[in-house]
This record gives sequence, structure tokens and C-alpha cells, in this order.
Amino acid sequence: MYTAMDWWTKIRLDVSRGERSKRDVLREERIHWETLKKILTYSEPPGYRLKEPRPKPKIGPYLERIAQIIEQDKSLPKKQRHTAKRIYERIREMGYGGKYTQVKTAVRELVRIKQEVFMPLIHRPGEAQVDFGYALAKIFGVLRKVGFFVMVLPYSDAFFVMAFERECTESYWEGHARAFEFFGGVPTRISYDNSKVLVSKITGPRDRKLTDGFLQLQSHYLFREHFCRVRRANEKGVVEGVVKFTRLNFFVPVPQVRDLDELNRKLAEMCQKDLQRHLRGKTGTKAERLKEDQAAFLPLPPVAFDACRKQPTRANSLSLVRFDDNDYSVPVSYAHHEILVKGYVDRVTLCHKDTRW
Repeated sequence: MYTAMDWWTKIRLDVSRGERSKRDVLREERIHWETLKKILTYSEPPGYRLKEPRPKPKIGPYLERIAQIIEQDKSLPKKQRHTAKRIYERIREMGYGGKYTQVKTAVRELVRIKQEVFMPLIHRPGEAQVDFGYALAKIFGVLRKVGFFVMVLPYSDAFFVMAFERECTESYWEGHARAFEFFGGVPTRISYDNSKVLVSKITGPRDRKLTDGFLQLQSHYLFREHFCRVRRANEKGVVEGVVKFTRLNFFVPVPQVRDLDELNRKLAEMCQKDLQRHLRGKTGTKAERLKEDQAAFLPLPPVAFDACRKQPTRANSLSLVRFDDNDYSVPVSYAHHEILVKGYVDRVTLCHKDTRW
């Protein structure tokens, strides 16, 4: 089932990439021209709010458990492995209320996937892979674990790394925006794992219910997404290798910096320096091959993406605003007024009409 954001993003992607004409969209979606004009103008529905979750397939919450059973059966004799009927009986004990047919279909698909022994490693120019890793850094004299965002272009092997306090929607937003600026364009297709920041529900081997945060990012930049199947990280093996490379080369020895800004300046410099490296078995440097990636890129949007989480609220009688389990003060004259809170990765901004603190 599509949410309003799914539908909005699909129309923007189809029209911007020439896959459907505006006339076809008007006819097929039965919408007014003014509505289509608004969709093509805004990256998300103005004032969009998710009212309530859509109905989801009953089998979705049990797919991971079914996959575990099939994986565990590999060490057993074939005659003693679970049949689809036995798996159905077991997940019914866990609360599954759907039909046997859904279980049989899911088992057939998962078994087929497990029988695959390889996938062709074809990396086309203009495509990217994204992942998040963790490493230790000494910040202002304190040894801490920090997360780092990685985007790599498998064709040229160029990559961008940026450190954050934690993995969250805002860090993914900021990481994408900075990476696109670093590469000079937007990849046409980006591969991901199934992080809860991006995927709210896995409804099938290839079907995903995406979070609104991810859809807002995609609607602004108009790239296509690709999510790996459960426990099939080899589908984005290049970025997995770059995460390991980053940890061993950029975080050894443990960096000692004043703050994350200084760490990110160093990481950006190392990414830029790495572009001069030659790849084994390939001609030219990474920087030279990056030009072929750039030729296939989508252009950067004319308006920068506002990488923040917005939350409308009201200042209380103490002139305080609650956001992300913290209280922020506003001038006394704005008590009981409507306030828009904008949470970035490194700061929180409070807005009241044209006033900002």
C-alpha cells in the first residue's frame, strides 16, 4: 500500500526522468493540473502529516524468523528439515494469523534466494552504495565511539566519509547532502542495507515500507533506491570494504581532535587525497574515473536540502519548548506562541514566523 509520500515521490521521479509525460500522469492518476504542478514544485507535500499506519501484509513481521529457520536447517539432513507446512505451524504459535499460502510463497522465495551462489559484479557509472560504520576517536581528550557515514561510487571507487555523534535520520540527511556536494552531482541509484532509519517495515524479499525521512530525501534529490535482501550485504560489498578501509586507515592511530568539525575536515582531506590513487587492474586515477561517474549523475537541485527534523510545537508558560527530550528557552514574550523547532545534526533552531533563535 502506498502512502501519500510514496505516491508523491513516484510521480516526481517518473516525470523528472522522462518515464511518464505530464499528460499521462494527469490521465492515469486523475489529478488536476494544479496538483501536478505542486508535486513537481515541492519535494514533499506541504503540511504533510502521516495520519495512521497503512494495513501491512501479515507475513511481513515473520519473514526474518522464517529465514532463520531455513538457514539453521542447512546443517541438518535434508529429510529432517522444515517443510513450509511445519514452518507455518511454528509461526502460528508465535501469533501469525495469515494463510498458509503466504507462508508457502515466502518459503519458496527464500529457498530460491539461498540457492544463489553469486551475483554479477557489474558497476555502472553514476551509481552509489551507502553504509554506516563505527570507530573510536579521542575528542577533546575523551575517548569516544563515533559513527561515520560512507558513500562510495563503485565504478570509480571514489568515496566520501563523514563522522557523526550517532546514526539517525539527520545524520543520513547531512551525509547525503555533503557527499553529493563532494562528488559534484547526485548518483542515479543508491544501494542500502535495511537500517531502521531508512526502512520502517520489510514486507517481502524486495519490498520495503520506507520511512518518511528517507522519502523526503529521495523526493528532493530524485535518485532511485535499492535495498539489499535480508542478510545479503554482499549486494553492496564495495561500501562494506570501504567501511573497513576507513576504520583501518583513517582511524588508526586513533585521531585526536578538538571536536567533530575538526575530525570531519581531516576526513574530507583524506577522501580528497585518496582520489589521486590508482586502482589495481584499472587505468587512470580515481579522480579520472570519477569524471565518467559525473557524466551519468543527476544535477544537484537548485535549492539546497534543509537537512533537519521539523516539529511544530507551542512554548509553555515558562517560555520553554520541548524537543527530543530536551527543553529550550525562548523570549518571555513568545510564551504560548506557536514555535517551529528545526533539529540539525549539530544544533537546534527555534523559529517564530520571521524570528529565529
